Amino acid sequence: MQLPDETVDDLLKRLKRIEGQVRGIQSMLSEERDCRDVVTQVSAATKALEQVGFSIVAAGLTWCIANPKQSADEGYAIEDVKKMFLKLA
Repeated sequence: MQLPDETVDDLLKRLKRIEGQVRGIQSMLSEERDCRDVVTQVSAATKALEQVGFSIVAAGLTWCIANPKQSADEGYAIEDVKKMFLKLA
């Protein structure tokens, strides 16, 4: 499956932001911050990571529909992409 360069760039930016969020959570734990605040940040990082996954699946599905023969040959039939989506749901 081939993801467009702009999609990969966007995903990498999102992942770097998430990396920063996770570092912030680590700092919050080290500083013994209130657990409600920590859980709020964990929830935000989790949702952001889920969005990355959904973006990958959406881009992959778009590619599979545009290139059905090539996607099937590479092992990315629509059913496979559906399974990836369901892993995230």
